[in-house]
Order: sequence, then C-alpha cells, then structure tokens
Amino acid sequence: MTTVSNINWIEAANYDELSKIAANIFKEELQKHPEMVLGLATGGTPEGFYKELVEANKAGEISFEKAQSFNLDEYVGINAANKASYHYYMDQQLFNHVDMKNDNIHLPEGDKIDLQAAATQYDAKIEAAGGIDIQLLGIGVNGHIGFNEPGTPFALGTNVVELTESTREANKIYFSSIEEVPTHAITMGIQTILNAKKVVLLISGASKQEAINRLRSGVITEDFPASALHNHSNVTVIYTDVK
Repeated sequence: MTTVSNINWIEAANYDELSKIAANIFKEELQKHPEMVLGLATGGTPEGFYKELVEANKAGEISFEKAQSFNLDEYVGINAANKASYHYYMDQQLFNHVDMKNDNIHLPEGDKIDLQAAATQYDAKIEAAGGIDIQLLGIGVNGHIGFNEPGTPFALGTNVVELTESTREANKIYFSSIEEVPTHAITMGIQTILNAKKVVLLISGASKQEAINRLRSGVITEDFPASALHNHSNVTVIYTDVK
C-alpha cells in the first residue's frame, strides 16, 4: 500500500549540520513551550544532537527545568548502572549536563520481573504527562524504529520484543562480545511513537541508504516498521551520507 506522505525531507551537508538542524528544531520547541514532553532516542547518530542541546543549555538558550522526557527503549535484563544500558547512555550524553529534574526523566524499566506490566505502565505515564510533543528517532538498517523489528504490528503500544540477530550484531560494539548483547528489549510501540505530536527522524551513514530508499518509496508495510511514519501528519527526516 502507498500513500501521499506528509514527510518533510531535509538533506544535511554533513553529520555536524544534521546535528545542528535537529537540535535547532528541539530548541525552538523548548523556547516556545518550556514544559514540553520530549521523546528521546539513543545510539551513535544522536550524539552530536545531544552535544548541541547541552551547549545550548549551558549558554542559557534553553532550559529543561520544566520539561519531561520519555526514552524509546531499554534492554531487558540490564540495570540502569550498567554502562551498556540506555539509562547510562542518557546520563552521559544529556541528563548529567542539563537542568532537567530527575523526577521528570523516564525510561522503560527492563529489569522488572513483570515486563509486560512495566510496558503497560510506561504508556500510562506518557498519557498522564499529556503525550509526547516531539519524538526523536533513529532507524535501523532493517527499518526498525525504537526496537520495533520487521513484522511488528503498527497498532502495538509499548511492549517486550525479541531482537533480531542483525540488530544484536549492530549493537555489539557497546558490549564485550555478541554473547553479552541482550536478546530482548522493552520499547515504545509503533502506535506509541505515532501518538507523538511531532516526529524527527535522523538518518546518518551509507549503511542506511537502503532504509532511506525504502522510506522514500512511500510503500507502507509492517515488514518495514519506519514506513508507519507515512501515517503521521508531522514528520521531519534529516539525513546525510556521512557519520
């Protein structure tokens, strides 16, 4: 199935420009709405984006004091103190350097005994906060957004997923060996992502070219999770070939 897409495509000259463009979008939103709810992502691509936000906060251009954040995902079986956890990543990249209150920082809890209950509660927290105003995304080489792998129903909320071998292989750089990479994660579902008022997707690197091409095609299929973004009314994709 194809559709007329509302996606706004922005080609950046390089990775630094990609980071600045994305940060400027978030900065403008924060300046207009200091109490906004941010949806945040992890990985290599957003690192420059977070650096820009930290610098803007230190310069007094923006404040996170009234803002809330909800992260996309977390590995199952890893606690927040683990250096491979997304809790740790976010502390290092953003939270330890800005004025966001700890009580306003939310990530999925992958170390809970009842993971499905934790997933359901996560969506409830997002809803109680008024929903996500602007959601940052990256994309996997297989088109996954969050940890929603190919075949994930678009109508699914936050859930527990089994990671594909290609995803585990891509993430092994953060671990000592492939054996240490978790097999499961807890992630915002595609429906949770689509509920955000605005979405910004960052794509960087030659390995993501096929993902860009598939997204540009306009074909909507659960075999390519990112294609669900064509069903959203406010998506900006910022891309560059160089990381």
